[in-house]
Parts: sequence; structure tokens; C-alpha cells
Amino acid sequence: MPSARTRKLIEMDKRHVWHPFTQMKDWLADPEPLVIEKGRGAELVDTDGRRYLDGISSLWVTVHGHRKAEIGRAIRAQLGRVEHSTLLGLANVPSIELAAELVKIAPKGLTKVFYSDSGSTAVEIALKMAFQYWQNRGQQRRRFVTLKEGYHGDTIGSVSLGGIDLFHQVYRPLLFETERVEAPYCYRCPLGLRHPSCGIACLDSLETILKEKSGEIAAVVMEPLMQGAAGMISAPPGHLKRVRELTRRAGVLLVADEVATGFGRTGQMFACQREGVVPDLMAVAKGLSGGVLPLAATLVSEEVYRGFLFPYSDQKTFFHGHTYTGNPLACAAALANLRLFRKEKTLARLRPKIRALRRGLESLRGLRHVGDIRQQGFMAGIELVRDKATREEYPWEEAVGVKVCRRARDKGVLLRPLGAVVVLMPPLGIRMDQLQRLLRVTRDSIEEVTEEP
Repeated sequence: MPSARTRKLIEMDKRHVWHPFTQMKDWLADPEPLVIEKGRGAELVDTDGRRYLDGISSLWVTVHGHRKAEIGRAIRAQLGRVEHSTLLGLANVPSIELAAELVKIAPKGLTKVFYSDSGSTAVEIALKMAFQYWQNRGQQRRRFVTLKEGYHGDTIGSVSLGGIDLFHQVYRPLLFETERVEAPYCYRCPLGLRHPSCGIACLDSLETILKEKSGEIAAVVMEPLMQGAAGMISAPPGHLKRVRELTRRAGVLLVADEVATGFGRTGQMFACQREGVVPDLMAVAKGLSGGVLPLAATLVSEEVYRGFLFPYSDQKTFFHGHTYTGNPLACAAALANLRLFRKEKTLARLRPKIRALRRGLESLRGLRHVGDIRQQGFMAGIELVRDKATREEYPWEEAVGVKVCRRARDKGVLLRPLGAVVVLMPPLGIRMDQLQRLLRVTRDSIEEVTEEP
């Protein structure tokens, strides 16, 4: 039974707060929604003192863990200097230092940093830059190519790039059209291939579009290696590299949406580095500040940047910005986050955890209702099916993913469903014993929910 304080907070929440990606009718009917008050490491604590393992990094953002002391100290130190100063016509120290650090760790060739405050805005900036780059060069390239099932954020331009009807269909009248090519969803391959090369073969449609319409296309926009919100759709080796080859050959820009895959999630600092790919523009967010403050950035090649260098009178400036662009507090947090990657050797220490996650996930393949398991580094999705032999999907109304995650919550583990796909994306700093618990509870929750009569 929730305490009197918790009941009061829940009452206030239901009266005033509209939650994202949440059917509020269900939320209002829930007698015990979770109210988080504290956190430490890989754990969160609710208002009644119950502890939960954060199996989704608080929506894929927490890197080293909650309340990491070094990040907190950096923020407090910056508060003693200045909390905010605009980048419109001015510069500030943390944003300068962070830009230099980002260029050092990014794929070589990305030399400029444009700040914003979320993954959606970072992608929105990239598409506007790509569009205006060609305009500035006197070319009317108005089209973008995206992968089916892509997700790039919730602002109008980013939604236009998206391909998840559940999220985006209602807004179609507001959006611009894009060219959509097959995603490397090998488990449910629409081409009927279903073999290791299908993720490469599905790029035939991209090659055709680029051959026929290259003079109309501003950029190809994609999530490298893993399409997150689509249900953790994992690209096979060589897919990303092949996209880069095709775009270079066609003279089309490549935008890498590394909002979810960046900052160690795939085992490399950035997913593009796995296949030695350098995009023309790259959007980052989520883990940039260590999961502490809203901060995003769009990294740009020197060639694209120089496409905006004209006399003031030509009016070819990139007229875009946000009030809190390059906020000093957020940039200070991000600098501390990157220092921790070096100090704690985060990526090296992550490798045995990735192997342990892979072993644990493989042990789930024998479950009767686990259809497919997809993993890239510390990102994983478990697709549940009604019938394993036919790959028959669970009906949406059965909400099997929601039920599994609710059962896990009852066991003290927080997971997140994407339809019938259960997502695991723990903080990189999770302890090995906590990771084993995460896997154990996930297994038990899937078995209990899917085997119920």
C-alpha cells in the first residue's frame, strides 16, 4: 500500500501531468503508478523506498550511473561561474571545450559542432543543414531518403523522416514526403530472403533510388547499426558501410542519427566507428551529458560547414538556434562525462559485460514465445511471438510487452516495451551481478506472462 505522501503525489500527478508516449486513460486507471525520488548507480528508488534496477538507462540516457559524483561536482563548479549565456553572437568556455573534445572522439572528418537540446532537434538541424547546403550551392535538392521503421524524433521535420505508423501516421498531413527504403529487419524480411545477406540485399532499393534521383536527394538519414524505437532492428555487418559507399558514389550526403547508439552503446564510442564510416553529419544526444541534463549536438564535416561561408549580404547564414544552445551547465556535465570515459576506461570495461549480456540473451532463445533476439553491444531487444514456428505476432490489444515489463517491475526491475519487443539497455556502469539479475528477472517475467493460460 502506498504511503500517504505517495498517494498525494500520485493524485497531483494525475491532476496535472501529461506523460509522453502514454495513454493517459490507462495511466489514470492505474492505482499504483511508480513515482521515482532518488537514484544511485544502476538503481532508482521510489517515494516509498522501494529499489528498482534501471534496465533501460532512464530511456537510454544514463551512462555511468545515477548521481555520478564527478558530473555533479562539475555542474556545481559551473554554477559558481555562470549558469547560462547565449551562443548567439557570444561564446562560452564549456561549449568551446566540449566541441573540441567531441571532434577528437568523433569519426575523423567531422570538425564542427552545432548544439541543441534533444535528439529530435539535433536531427532537425541536420536535415535543415543538408537542405540548405545544396540550396547554397544552387541545387534544388528537396528530398530525403530514410529507412522504413526509422525513428528520428518528434519535431515535425524529424517525424517526416520517421517511418513508424503507430507514432507518425496521424501527422502525415503535416509532413513532407520522403523516399523510404527497406530496413534490415531480417527476422521479418519483407523480401522473403531471411538469410544473413538479406540486410545487404535490401539496399538494392536504395541503390536504385540513388541512381535514378541523385540530383533531387539532399541526404540519406539513418540510425547506424540499430534502429531503436522500431523494436531494436539490428543491421548485419556491412550494411552501414554499403550505405556510405552508395551515397558517396551518388554524391549524396549521409546523416547518421547516433542519438541512441552514441556514447558507448554499441561497444564503440559511436556506432559509425564499428565499420569505419564517416558520415557528413551526425546527430548525438541522450548519453552526451551522461544522462544528467538535456543536451544534443549535430557534428558536421568541413565540406558541409564551408557550404555556409558567404558574405553577410548573400543571406546564406544558417538561421537556426535555440535559447539554451550550448548551455554551460549541460556542457560542463558532458565534459565530465567524457572525462569519466577516459578515467574509468568505460569502453574497455564494457566488453566483458557485452559478452555476458550476449550469453544471457542466448539462453532465452529456447523459451517457447521468444521469436528473435537482437543485440548490438549494450542494446538489445527480445521479440515475443505467439507462435515460434510461424512467427505469428501477438495482437496489439494483448499488450504482451507491457505485461512482461509490469511483471518485471513487480520484481524490482524496470524494462520498456516496444510493442511485443522487450528492450534491455542498462547503464554502461552496471555491475556484473546486477546485469545477471536483470537477465534473470527478464527471463522469469517472459516465462510467467507468456505461459499464463
